[in-house]
Amino acid sequence: MKRNFKLLVFDWDGTLMDSEARIVSCVRAATRDMAIETPADERIRDIIGLGLKEALEKLFPGSDEPFKERFIAFYRRYFLHEDSTPSLLFPGALEVLNGLVAQDYLLAVATGKGRPGLDKVLDETGLKSLFHATRCADETFSKPHPEMLMQIMDELAVEPADTLMIGDTEYDLQMAINAGTHGLAVSYGVHSVDRLNQFNPLGCLDDISELSDWLDR
Repeated sequence: MKRNFKLLVFDWDGTLMDSEARIVSCVRAATRDMAIETPADERIRDIIGLGLKEALEKLFPGSDEPFKERFIAFYRRYFLHEDSTPSLLFPGALEVLNGLVAQDYLLAVATGKGRPGLDKVLDETGLKSLFHATRCADETFSKPHPEMLMQIMDELAVEPADTLMIGDTEYDLQMAINAGTHGLAVSYGVHSVDRLNQFNPLGCLDDISELSDWLDR
């Protein structure tokens, strides 16, 4: 049965933007500045999508608040100012978003990024005007807590049944479940398809450019 969604909520990293290499690079740089052991790249990739404090809890279990605050300051310095690792929109993402706006969908972003990081990439890509609402992990609870989605739906006056969360990690799909919305996975991000399918998404796209056709079907 076709579902007519009103609100499409996108994760950012790994869903709209190929930023994995930059995030890994910034985490590695922050660990060097703090003179601590650098986690394996696979472990760093696994926490992409979480808020920074929640990510650090997974990477460095039991770390205290002063440790997290220092680490976050180093990380943000690299991400916002000093790291030049390219982060590009996935091919087709801009065209898809413009097409969805033309079809009168409401668009939003729910991301584990902090507000300074999201504002930076929205300005760099010129996409800010396409989104009707955005929420970051430093403004509310981190995924998979449902609060980000709940706030977006409240702001835009849309019911969970009319909302689709689109993301590349289990954190996105679990958040969708927790908020009572629908979830759609993408296979080209940081979590495997087998891992994503455990959360029973409505589908799994291999390319963001498939989204419009998927919605039409």
